[in-house]
Amino acid sequence: MRILFIGGTGTISSAITRQLAATNHELWLLNRGNRRDEVPSGVRQVVADINDEAEVLQLLGDIHFDAVCEFIGFVPEQVERDYRLFAGRTRQYVYISSASAYHKPVRSHVISEATTLANPHWQYSRDKIACEQLLMRLYREEGFPVTIVRPSHTYCERSVPTGLHGMKGSWQVLRRMLDGKPVIVHGDGSSLWTMTCNEDFARGFIGLLGNPHAIGEAFQIMSDESLTWNQIYAAIADGLGVEFKPYYVASSFLVAVAPKEYDVEGNLLGDKAATVVFDCTKLKRAVPGFQATIRFDEGVRRCIDYVLSHPECQQEDPEFDQWCDHLIEVLEAAKKQF
Repeated sequence: MRILFIGGTGTISSAITRQLAATNHELWLLNRGNRRDEVPSGVRQVVADINDEAEVLQLLGDIHFDAVCEFIGFVPEQVERDYRLFAGRTRQYVYISSASAYHKPVRSHVISEATTLANPHWQYSRDKIACEQLLMRLYREEGFPVTIVRPSHTYCERSVPTGLHGMKGSWQVLRRMLDGKPVIVHGDGSSLWTMTCNEDFARGFIGLLGNPHAIGEAFQIMSDESLTWNQIYAAIADGLGVEFKPYYVASSFLVAVAPKEYDVEGNLLGDKAATVVFDCTKLKRAVPGFQATIRFDEGVRRCIDYVLSHPECQQEDPEFDQWCDHLIEVLEAAKKQF
């Protein structure tokens, strides 16, 4: 197949790019070229701004694709742009949505593709829902061959996944662990969550490409492993070789006191604070044999080893660190009032 990725070097797409590069498929990446040194040999790269439609059309010429995959589309205007560019030029258009689009508050902890989409807590999720609705209308009315994919918390080697962090990523959370400081955990750490390694995600995703059963359908791709946040943070601490020192704070309180730029309401109330278990039966019917095989404790150790050996992944965030210390100090002082 001839496949075009819009993006292709991000957290999710980088693993898919690597796996496809090892096959006989013809893979093209359309992006700004910021990570050209990470693109495997044999992958064709078109360096352009996808929003410059005239330039993109000139660079692609009259090439048709078996699949076009949109990894960096966040609002309906970007999906409309893709429709103008690729309607009639691809046999499949794969849109990366988000499992955060599922109904919040959660009505049932078991989530399938049939779960209602609604999220009053996060604009990001509402925009993804709007993109899905537009694409399904184009499928019904125009025959645009769309497939929707909903990932949840998917991680790669460049960053250790956590529930709460500042503007510069999760390194400061690891730094706190290494320094023996307590780590803020939302709620009491007992809600269930799912972490999926991007290498597992890639195998499920590739199975949907060129798959006739995927057209006009939505699929979620996740691991079957359910973990509490206490287990998640404990696995990170074990990987670092330190003691896990949780400091529990109610999610609603974190929303009230966190800086707005942390987007805690969306990330917690709109996503990670809810106990969810994802049912991937539909994916396994469409992609026989798919199974996520990388346990979180194994995958996170790989992440930790990579981050610790790559200084560029260690972005200090003193503002977040100070905010954590201040929050803990204030709450400890409040306890003494009773």
